[in-house]
Amino acid sequence: MSQYRAPLDDMRFDLFDVLKVDTVLAELGQTDVNRELIDAVLEEGARFTTQVLAPLNAVGDQGCTFDKATGDVTTPPGFAAAYAQFVEGGWPGLNSPAEFGGQSMPQVIGAAMKEMIDAANLAWGNFPLLSHGATEALLHHGSEWQQHIFLKPLVEGRWTGTMCLTEPHAGSDLGLLRTRAVPNDDGSYSIAGTKIFITAGEHDMAENILHLVLAKLPDAPAGSRGISLFIVPKFKVDQDGAMGERNAVRCGALEHKMGIHGSATCVMNFDDAQGWLVGEPHKGLMAMFTMMNTARLAVGLQGLGLSDRAYQNALRYARERLQMRALTGPKFPDKPADPIIVHPDVRRMLLTQKALVEGGRLLAYHAFLNVDIARLGADEATRNDADALVGFLTPIVKACLTEWGIECTYDALQCYGGHGYIVEHGMEQLARDARITTLYEGTTGIQALDLVGRKLLQLKGAGMRVFLKEVLAFCDAEADNPALAEFMPTLRVKLDEWQALSQRIAGESMANPDEIGGASWDYLFLSGYVALAYWWTRSVAAAEASSHPQSFKDAKRETARFYFARLLPRTLAHKAAIESGVANLMALDEAAFD
Repeated sequence: MSQYRAPLDDMRFDLFDVLKVDTVLAELGQTDVNRELIDAVLEEGARFTTQVLAPLNAVGDQGCTFDKATGDVTTPPGFAAAYAQFVEGGWPGLNSPAEFGGQSMPQVIGAAMKEMIDAANLAWGNFPLLSHGATEALLHHGSEWQQHIFLKPLVEGRWTGTMCLTEPHAGSDLGLLRTRAVPNDDGSYSIAGTKIFITAGEHDMAENILHLVLAKLPDAPAGSRGISLFIVPKFKVDQDGAMGERNAVRCGALEHKMGIHGSATCVMNFDDAQGWLVGEPHKGLMAMFTMMNTARLAVGLQGLGLSDRAYQNALRYARERLQMRALTGPKFPDKPADPIIVHPDVRRMLLTQKALVEGGRLLAYHAFLNVDIARLGADEATRNDADALVGFLTPIVKACLTEWGIECTYDALQCYGGHGYIVEHGMEQLARDARITTLYEGTTGIQALDLVGRKLLQLKGAGMRVFLKEVLAFCDAEADNPALAEFMPTLRVKLDEWQALSQRIAGESMANPDEIGGASWDYLFLSGYVALAYWWTRSVAAAEASSHPQSFKDAKRETARFYFARLLPRTLAHKAAIESGVANLMALDEAAFD
């Protein structure tokens, strides 16, 4: 069975030594969120995730149970009890406003907690996941009545939320949806339609479930401009917030999935269910994107958490497993064979995981810290810059961390050899669970199109400029730091290449819009690898300036050297693919694919 230990030392290094979140949060007016409080949250989060959630990960793989006659879903043994402990500990409201019963903690601290949850038990973590998104949607777009009635039980965790977008005939093309909303005399709406792939659409862990549903009004314009957002409770809720009879929404089936079996992925049928309009008519997509953007960053953390758990177990196994002798001669002559960690190829896989996990953690935490700055920054310019930066980083965090999650869980399984394919070791479950993270909340290709088509071109690279300004300011400030002399020249070259490719894509797309789609996937990953080069350079600088033991500093430096020598050169392949243009993708006649 795979094990999990919360990586508190590296989390603290990232938060305090690199990002200096305690200082940043104090500047944002959150002086009460000091290092002592953050440490307490991390410690208690580590206790809950390692002692309560992690042991249930293998149990959850047996899946949920669906009662076809009633539409009820029963979660795996221990899941509901764990959720009750989660609620009792106040975790659902960690980042929510105090006025609705939350703790108003910064998003970056919530990100650290979320990473631990996902590493410990990804399937379980999906149940409270979208409650946070539903909270954000109601905070930004809900009426005063909706906020008063729905937010407190949602923040407390007594109720959970869902996001109902996808329909059987329309995947990511929401303009094709058919779910209808007809006005009622009392101001509510009758919602009719079917939604699929609904995470936590039905379960036995909370009193009520709030479905946020995209639907079209009778007078809706065609396409995505005609979409409205509605809140549809599992149990009807009156004007005073009291739950009433069962609403006409029911789970029709559970999807049979490759992984995350413990997470209820539901087909939801709305049969003239009572719902309430959230925000303005025909403006639902904007409101839903508030949920989706939150969820996209959160899914990036899922990839990170799975990567870290896989790495921890692969490292432990590599230290224990005896097989063959080192090529340079026996390292443990008193043993019948050497542990496999002496072999270069095993080292390659372990270092790849370590470099992507530790670099990816900073990439994610930095994005979440800017969510806090965008909300609490001292002036409008600061808030706008942070918001643009979050928008730019979101598809990179979501896509890169989940795709690297697949790579890391694969490498971890490879470290185990044939034993990695056996259920009892738990590695194949991590590999199966990781696969979905690149798909839900927008596939990798959709993230890439968002990055290039919207963030780079439509928004004229506003977020990228903010990021480059930060990186270049660091490079200038540390130009004479001897500890960074081996990294800084390469980092600057990669930054120049990145900017040149951005300009190239912008220019060529004006003549042929297909160039956007042709370049986007490679551009996204090139962006991710350049971003990690920055974070690894900053890690070395922060480690050298810290009071950490020399062994910690050496580990950061050697991992950075590995990253620059072995992983950063992947940008060369992405650069060559972009420069090859889109013609090689579009030249083959459709019929010739047979």
